Amino acid sequence: MSKIYYKSTEEIELIRESAVVLSGALAEIASVIAPGMTTMSLNNLGETFIRDHGGVPAFLNYNGFPYALCISPNEQIVHGIPSDHVIKEGDLISVDCGVIKNNYYSDSAYTFAIGEIDEERQRLIDTTKQCLYAGIEKAVAGNRVGDIGFAIQKLAEDNGFGVVRELVGHGVGIKLHEKPDVPNYGKRGSGIKLEEGMVLAIEPMINAGSAGVKFWSDGWTVTTKDNRPSAHYEHMVAIKKGKADVLSSFSQIEEVLKKKRE
Repeated sequence: MSKIYYKSTEEIELIRESAVVLSGALAEIASVIAPGMTTMSLNNLGETFIRDHGGVPAFLNYNGFPYALCISPNEQIVHGIPSDHVIKEGDLISVDCGVIKNNYYSDSAYTFAIGEIDEERQRLIDTTKQCLYAGIEKAVAGNRVGDIGFAIQKLAEDNGFGVVRELVGHGVGIKLHEKPDVPNYGKRGSGIKLEEGMVLAIEPMINAGSAGVKFWSDGWTVTTKDNRPSAHYEHMVAIKKGKADVLSSFSQIEEVLKKKRE
């Protein structure tokens, strides 16, 4: 098993600085995302923002991934490849972004509702975001990885949604993907003990229907088996005593979205 990288206070602050650029990139996308745009145009906007703010896109060429952002519409769960796909009213668009700044990695994702969405999709994104915060609540020193997964799984399944098993959260900071894995399902009290100095990416991937997935032949795109929509939210947290320190932020994104609705 690969080692766990424990971060110093100084390293956590450098990871937070990387996350500031990432959160800004997602907020920039929030300001323009609309029907008629292509997912490639969002990718280009995000990459430009990252570079203009002293960062490097962490996903670009990572294991051969060809673009700066993963953009996954509707039934695509994660790792959607930007293209000339045109965004439509009623879509859910998951945007997953990674940044390297000062040699430290950040990773965060947000699912955008495009215009008016149906009731099922609204309930799905609301529940998935609640699952993220339920997991974060358990991400404290002395708990175990299974406590995070159990909290996410229970909330999702209590609402009738499927929890993806094949893709999980992870450690992050020195590398984009580190140990430990952080599944979105599990048993309370099981798994690796959480300790101060760990930085985790917690990222519920929740399906409107069954938990089943399909892996595309492009080697990246993952969709729901039943072609029903999926949602994905991701924050990075530093493990502390009592309460996790959330390093990424949705506040800019949600401020932008609120202004657009007004």
